[in-house]
Amino acid sequence: MRPTFLSALAGALALMALSVPAEASFETRAGAAYVVDQTTGTVLLSKNADQPVPPASMSKLMTLNMLFEALRDGRVTLETQFSVSAKAMSMGGSTMFLNERDRPTVEDLIQGIIVQSGNDACVVVAEGLAGTEEAFARLMTERAHALGMTNSTFANASGWPHPNQRMSMHDLGILAMRLIDEFPEYYGFFGEREYDYDGRAPQNRFNRNPLLKLGIGADGLKTGHTQEAGYGLVGSALQNGRRVTFVISGLESTEQRAEEGERIINWAFRQFVQRGVLRRGERLAETDVWMGEIEKVGLVAKDDLEVLLPAVVRDTVDAEVHFHDPVLAPIEAGQELGELVIQRPDMEPLRVPLVAEREVARGGFVPRLRTATEVFLRWAEKKAADL
Repeated sequence: MRPTFLSALAGALALMALSVPAEASFETRAGAAYVVDQTTGTVLLSKNADQPVPPASMSKLMTLNMLFEALRDGRVTLETQFSVSAKAMSMGGSTMFLNERDRPTVEDLIQGIIVQSGNDACVVVAEGLAGTEEAFARLMTERAHALGMTNSTFANASGWPHPNQRMSMHDLGILAMRLIDEFPEYYGFFGEREYDYDGRAPQNRFNRNPLLKLGIGADGLKTGHTQEAGYGLVGSALQNGRRVTFVISGLESTEQRAEEGERIINWAFRQFVQRGVLRRGERLAETDVWMGEIEKVGLVAKDDLEVLLPAVVRDTVDAEVHFHDPVLAPIEAGQELGELVIQRPDMEPLRVPLVAEREVARGGFVPRLRTATEVFLRWAEKKAADL
């Protein structure tokens, strides 16, 4: 008999009292935005987030990702020196003021890209890793797609305006979270507020990220601006063990960018709360077993569960368990048999896998006879109801 997807539990998960009155919705002045609670993976805001737009210098994060991967793979070290080509030296916009006699180290270039937003440093990295900036841009695009950033294409390493230089806010969010999670040994560079290579650019030695000096836990990542793109920011902040990461673009000024970044951080941390609702192995339901050595098996949480909720939510949230009933033996311990669906006001429902509490082996003659009898009785009840 084909299993039927049934609703087995309509109830409430008890939570700690949440007393802070707050408004979960948020209106941003950014043309495109993506905000995620990185600790729980909860998307808090998505506005035109999958639309490819000019990323300006925010695309330098992809250049840094390629460099960090080269460091992790052992192809370079922080002390590795790169040469500076005439092309790199001639780059306009924000630079480290490198010249062809320089041999900057990888560490110099990381700081020059992050703090000084050096276009010349990006070209040096591209040529040092791939031979030419054009080849490096192709590698950036391929790697971005492999990482799930399907709305990203690159024509250069610096974010210099080009019709084929495009990223979505969602893709930049994926990239930012990857840099934080995968490369903690290098992430500290993003929090540096000042760097000046060889004393050459005293007016360009300050990090443009306006949030680093506010004392709100901000520690990264990158600003961007061109006439076409407007003003943008990839930001992240850590408060009391919770990390929020966001991307905004299309703002009208540096002041508006700073205000919007601060507003987003304050909203994300003050209007949402994190609560533990389940413990690993906690039983939520049980389902019938056919042809098994036992007649029922428990459905339990696979892992501890922390949920992010709007602060206006009451002491309970509505939740429902869905599962296949009955389930045919044999069943492996930990086999996924259903899911818990948690409803959250003004947010997408959260779906949590539920698994078998224990192994259930296939039974002998008596369990098979019992199952056959149950099948017959269910068939008879259905026929009687149809008459």
